[in-house]
Order: sequence, then structure tokens, then C-alpha cells
Amino acid sequence: MGLFGSKEKPEDIMYTATDMLEKNQPKAAISLFNKVIKQEPKNIEALLNKGLALNQIRKYSDAVTCFEKIIEIDPNDAQAYNNKGISMAEMRNLQEALECYDKAIEVDSKYAAAYFNRGVLLDKLQDHEEALVSLEKAITADPRKPNAMIYKGIVLGKMKKHEEALNCFSNVCKKYPNNQDAFFQKGVQLAELGEHKKALDVFDDILKKFKDNVNVTYAKSRSKAALEQYPEALELLKQAIAKDPKTIRTWAKEEPIFEKLHSNEQFRKLVKL
Repeated sequence: MGLFGSKEKPEDIMYTATDMLEKNQPKAAISLFNKVIKQEPKNIEALLNKGLALNQIRKYSDAVTCFEKIIEIDPNDAQAYNNKGISMAEMRNLQEALECYDKAIEVDSKYAAAYFNRGVLLDKLQDHEEALVSLEKAITADPRKPNAMIYKGIVLGKMKKHEEALNCFSNVCKKYPNNQDAFFQKGVQLAELGEHKKALDVFDDILKKFKDNVNVTYAKSRSKAALEQYPEALELLKQAIAKDPKTIRTWAKEEPIFEKLHSNEQFRKLVKL
């Protein structure tokens, strides 16, 4: 209750709740969004933000309920369909998630987020060609954001189209010189093409800024092994395993580049071969 026993205004509660959401306090934010919704059951902004907060704490089914309420109020709310799709995908209801993204695109043919999420989902479903189509549409709809360009490169890499993937990441690096994900993926594709010395230059640049990055350390170890610089490769592998033993050991056991080290006692001990 506010001054003179009057109710707090919904807009004031919304301001505080949104601030809490931005400060990564979703549970506290949900409590406040509920207060707004109690006063204004058709407040789309409160329902949307409550749904986003519920997604954050992995209460996906409850989040879906929020997004469905928005769709009841406004059947042409593309954002609600898109976010419902995210919740559905998290619950492994992949076909329903795909239908949600399609509906969001039907409502708003220039909605980049829905094209991006659709592309990511299709990639997970191993439909790489169709994933690329969606990601291209996401890039066209919002060319200022690098996420769809980066994911396009990742999909091309999975398809063994390493030259195209490298070109994709190189373009992102030029446009977004501070995007370390793009630089890392550029290094990965150089390594896939056998350009290990160039890949090492990329990895070294990243490690100057992020010296504890386990993925980069492991990637550098691979390239050192490919160049038969085994003592350095093993030292880097040791560092990577120290940070994430389970994942790195699994990767190293399955990595063809390390096959020459399978008889090496230090390698066998590190990866528990």
C-alpha cells in the first residue's frame, strides 16, 4: 500500500519489476509482475516479462501459460509466439516450438528473432539446409546483429563447408572486431582447413584477453599436435583438462589429430585412455 492507503500504481510496480529483471533477480520480479497482473489482467507487458522471468528460472510450462494469455488478448503478437517457441524448445516439444516460430513469422515477416530461433532449432533437427535458409532471413531482417551470421558459419562448418564457414566468420570479424566468438570460430575453421599456424595466431590473440578460456586452450592444443609440437600440445591439453576434465577428455579421446599420441604415456594418463 502506498501513501494514504492507496494502491501502488501498476506503472510504478512495473518499473521496479523490470529493474529487478535487468539485475538478474527473476523470482523477485515475478512476484511484482503478479501484482500488476492482479490489477490489470490484460497488461501484455507484465505478462510478457513474467514469462521471460519464468523462462530464466526454467519454469517453462508456466511461461507458456503467460505467452498463451498474451495470444488470447492479441492473436497477432509475434513476440509472444516466439517466446512460447523458446519455452517449448526447452521442454523438448520441438515440433510445437517450430510451429510457434512459424506463426511468429506469419504474423511479422521481418521478425529476425523468430527466423534465428527457427534456424537454430532446424540445425538441432539436422536439417542444415533449411536452417541456413532461416538464418539468411534473420540476417536480412536485422543485419546489425552478428548472432545469425555466427550461427550460419557454425552450420556451414557442420556441413564440412569450411571455406564458406571461414568466409562467414572473417566477415563477422571485420564488422565486429570485438566479437571473440567470431574470432574463435574463424580459428576453428582455419584448423579444419589445415591452416594450423594461422589458427594459432587467432587463438593466441584471444588468449591475450581471455587466458583461461578452456575451449581456446583445447583448440590451441589440437593445432600444436597437428604441427607435431607435442610437448606444447600436451601442456596445453593438461591446462584444458584441469579446467573441464570430463568434456576435454571426451573430446581428446575422439579427436583424430591426437591419434598419434595414443601410445604416448603422458597423453594416456591425461585423458585416462
